Amino acid sequence: MRNALLDAVEKKSLKEKLPYFEVGDTVDVLCKIAEGEKTRIQIFAGVVIARSGAGMNEHFTVRRIVEDEGVERTFPINSPNVVDVKPIRSGKSRRAKLYYLRKRTGKGVKLSQKRSEHTASA
Repeated sequence: MRNALLDAVEKKSLKEKLPYFEVGDTVDVLCKIAEGEKTRIQIFAGVVIARSGAGMNEHFTVRRIVEDEGVERTFPINSPNVVDVKPIRSGKSRRAKLYYLRKRTGKGVKLSQKRSEHTASA
């Protein structure tokens, strides 16, 4: 059970407009990178393999393959460093967590596509 006082304090930090994406979707995550005094936006593209939490504690994990090596990053949804999440392709999944993709390589990693209105390619 959540405390009403905590909800009131957290409400100020929540993002107002969140994009719709599910586990199994391929997304582009635009995140701020600070290099010395400069900041730039870097894209991390991959498949959402997990999503959990609620409110300020909500986060998601994105996995991609770089030079035959799996790379995963966990992003808090309401973080100011996450500029935007753009859904690219919707994947069909019947599970809440897709950790079994860690053991697969090549075409075995690819999920079948699901028709959806929230992706850019639909």
